[in-house]
Amino acid sequence: MPGSPESLAEILRAEGVRDERLLAAVRTTPRAGFVPADLADGANDDVPLPIGHGQVTTQPSLSARMIEGLGLTGIEHVLEVGTGLGFQTALLARLAADVVTIELRPDLCAEARNNLARHGVGNVEVFTGDGSRGVPERAPYDAVLVSAAYPEVPAPLTGQLRVGGRLVQPIGTGGQEEVVLFERVPAGLERREVLTLARFVRLHGRYGYPR
Repeated sequence: MPGSPESLAEILRAEGVRDERLLAAVRTTPRAGFVPADLADGANDDVPLPIGHGQVTTQPSLSARMIEGLGLTGIEHVLEVGTGLGFQTALLARLAADVVTIELRPDLCAEARNNLARHGVGNVEVFTGDGSRGVPERAPYDAVLVSAAYPEVPAPLTGQLRVGGRLVQPIGTGGQEEVVLFERVPAGLERREVLTLARFVRLHGRYGYPR
């Protein structure tokens, strides 16, 4: 039997997620609407699912840990790097004032736009382009979430994050990373905490790996 958004929220709670607003967002955002239709029956399992281009969705418990690390209260202007099919974007949008998200692949971008619109998520701007550059025309941001790995945080992302803001990114070469929470201070970024270990695709772009 396929699970439900409620059962997925309970799985995340059992995995240690404590942010009640985030768990409520999972309950009201059906992941089945943000994965390929032929994989919808497995959408409420805590597993990554393929979305093409050799990529997968972020495992829900991992995505939840990353979002929880941002400490969102509902007033933030958020940048997401790596839209995928939009499920994580939708969760961020439920928890923040608005979200700017950027995806390298135009077809994924188009699917994400459709998925978000179909589920009534209106406080999101979706851009196609090089996420390592950020989206400077919408900066500064209160929080940044990067869903791809690189050994360091790209300088544009640091520059677009306001002082006091938080950034979460997998730090590594792609394949086995530390997912790290940073805080922006006047001098730059300060590393605060390793949230978890994970495997991510590489961040490609001018300030990441060559395409």
